Amino acid sequence: MKTKTFYIFLTIAFCFSNLYSQLPVSDVDLVAKLADKILNETSFKIVNTSNGKLYSSSGHLPLSPDFRLESAYNDWSYWNGVLAIAMLDLSETTGNPKYSNYVEKNYDFIFNNLDYFRQQYEEGYKRTSLRQFYRLALLDDCGAMGAGLLDLYQLEPEEEYLEYLERAADFIKNRELRLEDGTFVRKSPRPMTLWADDLYMSVPFLVRMAKLTGETEYYDDAILQVKNFTHYLYNENNQIYYHCWYEDNGQNGVAHWGRCNGWVMMAQVELLKNLPANHPSTEELIRILQNQITGISRYQDPSGLWHQIIDKNDSYLETSATAMFIYSIAKSVNEGWIPASYEKIALRAWEGLKTMITDQAEVDNICIGTGISDDLLFYYERPVKRDDIHGLGAVLLAGIEINKLLENNKVRKND
Repeated sequence: MKTKTFYIFLTIAFCFSNLYSQLPVSDVDLVAKLADKILNETSFKIVNTSNGKLYSSSGHLPLSPDFRLESAYNDWSYWNGVLAIAMLDLSETTGNPKYSNYVEKNYDFIFNNLDYFRQQYEEGYKRTSLRQFYRLALLDDCGAMGAGLLDLYQLEPEEEYLEYLERAADFIKNRELRLEDGTFVRKSPRPMTLWADDLYMSVPFLVRMAKLTGETEYYDDAILQVKNFTHYLYNENNQIYYHCWYEDNGQNGVAHWGRCNGWVMMAQVELLKNLPANHPSTEELIRILQNQITGISRYQDPSGLWHQIIDKNDSYLETSATAMFIYSIAKSVNEGWIPASYEKIALRAWEGLKTMITDQAEVDNICIGTGISDDLLFYYERPVKRDDIHGLGAVLLAGIEINKLLENNKVRKND
C-alpha cells in the first residue's frame, strides 16, 4: 500500500519539532526505546519450522503445517490490537511517522498473507497463524484487533479493511453470545460465563464503529455493556471488579484479578473518549469510572504498583494491570473527568512501573494469558514472563499518557 500524504506531513513535523520537550529525557527515551525494541523485533517473515528458513511472502509456498508467522507481533491476536492503538497514539504524540508506518505495515503484511493461512485453517491444521481472523467465534478474535484496524482505517481507508470491519461488526451484533439482557458472555468455563476481559474486547470496537458509520446503536450497545458488566461484576464493598460471573448459580468467581480490572477500566476510558460531546450518559459513565479508580487506589502498593490479585497483598506485583491503571487514571485527569488530585496515583505508579523495565527495555512481571478458575491459588501461581505481549501495549499507552499529564501540569503552572 502506498504511503499517504499523512505520513509525509508527519515526517516534516518530526524534523521541525522539539519532540522530547514534554518529559524528562530519561522518561521520553524510555517510551521510545520500548517501542523501538518492538519495531526491531518484528520480522515480517514466515518461517518454515522444520528447517528455520525464512520467507517474506507466502505467495509461492506449498501448503504445509510447517509454515508459520515468525514473529508473535505479526499475528492476529488481541494484544496486538492494543499495541496498534498505542503505536498510532505514539506517532501522533511525537510526530514520528515510524510508529504509524509500523502499524500500517503490520496490517498490510497480515492481509497480504491471508489466503495462504486461510488454506491452512480450512485444511484443519492445528494452531495455524492468523487463525483468530478466520475463526471469529469470540470477542477475542475481533474486538481489539478490529479497534486497531479502525484507527488505521481513518488514515488508510482500504476496502479490504472495511470488509473485515463490517464482518466483525455483524458477528458482534448478531452472533456473539449474550444473556437475555444483552450482556456479552462465553460458553466456558461454564455455560454463559461473563468475563470482565470482554468489556475491552468489545467496547473500543463498538465506539469506533459508531464514529465511522454514524450508527448510534453501536454507542448504545457499548454503554449497555459498561452498565451491565458493572451490575454483574462490581463489588460495591471494595469498589473493584470480580473476574467473572456465572449464570448457572448467579455468583461471582473467586478473584479480583488485576488485569481484568485493567481491561474494564481501559474500556470505560475508550468509551468516554469516543462518545459525542454532551452525550446524556456521560455523567453516569464518569461516575462508574471514578468509583473504580477510587477502589483500586485503596490497594496501591507503596512501590506504586498493584498486585496480581488486587486485594491480596501477598500476591506478586504485576506490571500489565499497573500500566492499564496508569493510562486510565492519567487519561481521566487529562480529560477533566476526575479531579487533578488523582494524578499523584498515576505518577507514583509510573515511577514504580519503571523499576520493572530493564536497561535493555525489557518489561518484567507481566502475567501470561490467564483463563478463569474457581481456585484462588490459580491466580496466585499464574506465571509471569518478561516482555509478555499481554502488557506491552498498555505500558506504551501508560508512558504516552503520563507524557501528556506532565505537559498539562506545565501549562497549569504557567497559567
